[in-house]
Amino acid sequence: MADLSVFDSVVFTSVLLFCYGLLFGSFANVIILRLPKNMSVVKPRSKCPKCEKSIRWFDLIPVISWVLLGAKCRNCKAKIHWRYPLVELLMGALFCGMYLKVGWSWLLLEYLIFSFGLVVVSFIDLDHMILPDSFTLSGVVLGLLGGILNPARELMPAVWGVLFGGGFLWAVAYIYYLIRKEEGMGGGDIKLLAWIGAILGWTSVPFVILVSSIIGTVFGVFVALKNKAGMRSTIPFGPYLALAALLYIFWGQELAQWYMDLFIPSLTQAH
Repeated sequence: MADLSVFDSVVFTSVLLFCYGLLFGSFANVIILRLPKNMSVVKPRSKCPKCEKSIRWFDLIPVISWVLLGAKCRNCKAKIHWRYPLVELLMGALFCGMYLKVGWSWLLLEYLIFSFGLVVVSFIDLDHMILPDSFTLSGVVLGLLGGILNPARELMPAVWGVLFGGGFLWAVAYIYYLIRKEEGMGGGDIKLLAWIGAILGWTSVPFVILVSSIIGTVFGVFVALKNKAGMRSTIPFGPYLALAALLYIFWGQELAQWYMDLFIPSLTQAH
């Protein structure tokens, strides 16, 4: 009976956090749309970009309203982009997944804030090729504070994470500039990796760099072929860094172990 009670508690909390994630995903959509335009994320009320009529509260229920409205504005029948429910569902899944991964803890609070920020900056980067300092630099500060206040973390790994993460990409960008005489990586990517290092520690940085580079290369080749623009196509790198950071949280140790077993089995067998 006790085990069943624990199971019920986990299910209830998972569903609750998923619902909270949907709500924060709805707010994330507002930030993604307004922050790059230097608009307030609090007011005015959301409105249809086509007919500019205010959207009533019952049409703002995450995912459900989009489905019930048939992905169309109630007033002018303009299409509502599928990305709105996608962001909401993604945030809900991350909130729920983070709880199932680390449990009810201070680390969970940090990871929820981290997940929210990563989703927001990723979609802004996809739309505008920018990573707002208001998120990346604030994230670095919060990551360092977490190293001080969170009993599950320590300060120095966070400090080294900032220096190693941000310093590595800065060096890569500087060397690229010296060779090509043009910028190959924006300062926002450097700050984003510093933020990731502040939260996940310096040991996460090699994994994040490797995995994001692999994913970015695959998608970069796809975009280049699709747009017929050759390998000089410009792609935002922030989303790949964010995705790699999330993969590290959920499966980083498992993937690292698999890689070692596959390519350096002698090292793992020695232990």
